[in-house]
Amino acid sequence: MRNLLAVLAIGTCAVGLCGASAQAQTPPEVTLTRMSDCGTSPPPVEVALRFTDVYAYGGVKIPFVFSCYLVKHGDDYMMWDTGHSMTAPGGVAPKTNLVDQLAQLKVTPDQIKLVGISHFHADHTGQVGSFPKATLLIGKGDWDGITSTPPMPGANAGAFTNWISGGGKVEPLPLDKDVFGDGTVVMLATPGHTPGHHSLLVRLKDTGPVVLSGDFVHFRENYDSNGVPSFNVNRAETIASIERVKQIAANLKATVIIQHDQRDVGKLPAFPAAAK
Repeated sequence: MRNLLAVLAIGTCAVGLCGASAQAQTPPEVTLTRMSDCGTSPPPVEVALRFTDVYAYGGVKIPFVFSCYLVKHGDDYMMWDTGHSMTAPGGVAPKTNLVDQLAQLKVTPDQIKLVGISHFHADHTGQVGSFPKATLLIGKGDWDGITSTPPMPGANAGAFTNWISGGGKVEPLPLDKDVFGDGTVVMLATPGHTPGHHSLLVRLKDTGPVVLSGDFVHFRENYDSNGVPSFNVNRAETIASIERVKQIAANLKATVIIQHDQRDVGKLPAFPAAAK
């Protein structure tokens, strides 16, 4: 009987210690910073020219902006998209590179543990080479397009030389990816614009959940009406991805940030402030 009581006491203490240990673990702080310059915006574009395959949005002109983001998860940093290169033609190159912008936040390129890429187009991948030590997270369909011979049309393969050559670690994602394993940062498979396109869900304590679009849509008009650009690789997958994000946003009460739409990008604090 005495032995049984001793065992029960030890078990009770163990449970108590485990509970205290779990309570003592503070969840990592997650913040989201909108970088100040990921490309120079051209004059407002007529949406109907390229961003619809059903001749919608006649006469609507909207500024087309470029945006990329820094996610901080505890002591770990992740870049989400890297904007245009500093030598991008057509007057769209950034005025300040990402490395210099990060320096204003006291973050070095070597501190960037992960680079998440929504898709392989040049306006989202132009400065990915600035983070050669980072693990590259990219949709498998896009990685296959980058590494095929020749690369898939539209793929900015040259930006990924470091990872193609084996100089850096790459993780091609066939589906979603819980980046830090705790549900706070999730790459969402949203194919259609490109074969392996992904968006990013970031759960913030104060702001609430935020979904960064990549290019599953380009403007609110596309999002509201399930509009499909004429240059997307798969129409049905595009519409399915739009519907998926709409349901995620409704269920989580998430804020959707359409990365090319100035009206949406402005929902996040201006650099160097971060959403928390």
